[in-house]
Amino acid sequence: MPVCVLSEGAGPGAQVPAHLTRIPIPHITISTDCSNKTVKGKVVRKGRLVSSVFDEVTLKAVIQEEDSQPSSSSQNLSISAVLFGALAKDFNKAVNEGDVVVASGFTVEKSGSVHEDRLHPCKLLLSGDDACFYVSRPPPPPDPGSRSAKGRSTAHTAEDSTKAKVPKYTYVGLDELEPGSVVNVYGVVVFFKQPFKSRGTDFCSILKITDKSNQKIGCTIFRQNLEDHPKIFQIGDIVRMHRVKAQFFNNAITLVNTFGFSVVTFDGVVGNAVEPRTSSRSFHFDQDDHRIVEELRSWAADGQTILPPTSTIPLSAVQPRAYFDLTCQLLSKAPIDTTCTLLKVWDGTRCPQTMLDVIVEPNVTEGPTSFSKEKEKLIANVLVYDNHVHVAGQLKPGDFLRIFNLRAILGSSQVPGLTSSQSEATDHLALHLHGGTAYGRGIRVLPENSPDVQKLKRTLDALSENNVDEFCELNDSELLRISITLPNSMELNGEAVKCSTERRCLHDVQPVNLAKVKQSDPGRIHHVRVQLRSYEPSRLYQSLKLYCSKCTLMEEIPDDELIAALFSDASKDSGPCSPPPWSLSGQVSVPGEAQGSANRALTVYMSSQLLSEGKFKDLLFLMGSTLEEMCRLATGYQNIVPVRPAGGQLTLLDLSAPFLFRGRRRYYGCKRCSEASVKELSAKGVEAIDQKVVAEALGIQLLQFVLLMKLELQDESDTLDVLLWRDAEKFFGVTADDVAADQEAQSVIHRTMDTLCPPEGSAADRPWLDLCLQSYRAEDNKGRNRTCYQIVHTSVTKPASTPPDPGPT
Repeated sequence: MPVCVLSEGAGPGAQVPAHLTRIPIPHITISTDCSNKTVKGKVVRKGRLVSSVFDEVTLKAVIQEEDSQPSSSSQNLSISAVLFGALAKDFNKAVNEGDVVVASGFTVEKSGSVHEDRLHPCKLLLSGDDACFYVSRPPPPPDPGSRSAKGRSTAHTAEDSTKAKVPKYTYVGLDELEPGSVVNVYGVVVFFKQPFKSRGTDFCSILKITDKSNQKIGCTIFRQNLEDHPKIFQIGDIVRMHRVKAQFFNNAITLVNTFGFSVVTFDGVVGNAVEPRTSSRSFHFDQDDHRIVEELRSWAADGQTILPPTSTIPLSAVQPRAYFDLTCQLLSKAPIDTTCTLLKVWDGTRCPQTMLDVIVEPNVTEGPTSFSKEKEKLIANVLVYDNHVHVAGQLKPGDFLRIFNLRAILGSSQVPGLTSSQSEATDHLALHLHGGTAYGRGIRVLPENSPDVQKLKRTLDALSENNVDEFCELNDSELLRISITLPNSMELNGEAVKCSTERRCLHDVQPVNLAKVKQSDPGRIHHVRVQLRSYEPSRLYQSLKLYCSKCTLMEEIPDDELIAALFSDASKDSGPCSPPPWSLSGQVSVPGEAQGSANRALTVYMSSQLLSEGKFKDLLFLMGSTLEEMCRLATGYQNIVPVRPAGGQLTLLDLSAPFLFRGRRRYYGCKRCSEASVKELSAKGVEAIDQKVVAEALGIQLLQFVLLMKLELQDESDTLDVLLWRDAEKFFGVTADDVAADQEAQSVIHRTMDTLCPPEGSAADRPWLDLCLQSYRAEDNKGRNRTCYQIVHTSVTKPASTPPDPGPT
């Protein structure tokens, strides 16, 4: 942030963000923690701008403690401040000797001229976006040589002149925009793209804003310098734009920047500091602005507008095939080739999947080339492509970043520059930032005073080199919260809490060891007390399967790339299509992805019966969409069935793709047992249209989500492989349907397995489990009969307290 000249009559502390704390100049030492600190004083000396041989501009000033007493030591009351770059230029233009300033975002260094200038033994260094000066200046004194009446007139004129220098802005509501008008507006951000290079010399930003009118207005900003673009960090931020022009484009009002344009951005979270992020070198901000920002924050938080759900998650919550935003710190970076750069980042949590280790030459790496073994477990490799390579080239190790629209992909087939040994890691996870700007894809450097960065720094500070080993032993999904509060599921009264299991059956049998179980005939129930030695699949998301209760087929869940390809193929069909006689057709608008592109109109079909009952959102048949468009539309409708034209009729997509979307949930049909066709759904006697009702109407045998794992058990006598399947939901306490769509349900399974079988833990770290086993005969893949075992009637428990467990007696 540059220099902020405060409004007339406001002291320099009146509009300083509330989270900043003032420190007196005499109290400053070389060890002072400068985070969120300010220095307040009068500018008693202002030097001139000096350019170095490296074209770096500097300016030196002396600031004197404002509230100094005559008896105080004069040496420590005044301190040198050295300003660099754009801040030095702004200070030179806006600040005069005698002005009172509040400085923030500084660092402290020993002064080398303390014996010559007799000032404070330390000096302040200010540079970059975090450094800022808040400035106020006293009103000009009246002319002492004039007569009283003339003096009063002169003083009054001077006062009016001074006030005239502070402009008063009028803001227009977004529902009052008229084409051709140049206006000032406030708005809450509901969509944005990071600045990207246009075809000309400018960078382009695209955003969409709303206000209390609930009007959503698109904005397009062209500026040559990146720093002149809005500093938007997340959906819900608030922007103030001066001198934007309203124009009619694609049947809608849009805003574009015009001559004299300026923009200021604010955090949109209620309770956070109202601190301007500005693209202007100097700007006006007063109590009216403060009030408008707080009102918009409260309005958005009260639910009067629908903001898209946040997609920012920690590394500990990342799952394959997911798109997400990541707040992290950059540790090092290296070019892979001209179209790809590797970023090594961390956020203090550990990804549940093994991350792909991309090896690069040390001589091309900027930043540390190696880390401790335990720290490596917390580091993620992010591969950025195409237009993002230029942005990555400007990043510095240590920067705090928010990376938008990252994608988690298993395997290394899409990673350039890997060795043959690395290419074998097909089950390792890589994070990709693909080229383009669709869905806001991009990278943003966050300032250190950002609330999200402050939270991240607390987490990383707890992960110092001295205790990172200890943290790596903790449950990975809890690491982000460790710096704030210790969850009950991890520690109680200083004692580690371990999960255990409880048999919930009524079988009257005595516990036996595993050797006896193996010697018994199939078809029996056994009670055992064992430890979990290992489990498969090691990537827990692979334990989720699709199961047909009719033909007992079990199959993997298709990945998004396959589904997207099926949707893409279906969207290319453009032949004539006769709608069913029971349906009514219409169109739904989907925003275009490219800059300036028009909204896409997609064809929808709906039941005339449901429409007559006012249930038009209960079931739609959608034709011609991509997978991403389908996912966006699914948030606003109860049930959407994707269809395509074939032979002049509507037909369903290949059943490798979901036949139904319900919000975030997707449902699949069995290819063997389904006789699928597009039919009218009869809602008579149906309270709610759900997946079972839709599947029955379309002739589809609904596949169930199930959990399937193979566990290796051990006791003092033997080991035994068992399946966890039919009672898996009872075991974990979550449904497979929830695991397929809900991150918290997935985290329950991760936390449970990490506790029952700690990664890299010894046998002593594993709890003893009371299980009920059922043995049965089954054929293997070669047609041979063999005895199999599965866990039944057992659930995981987390007792309030657990005494040391000596194991079986």
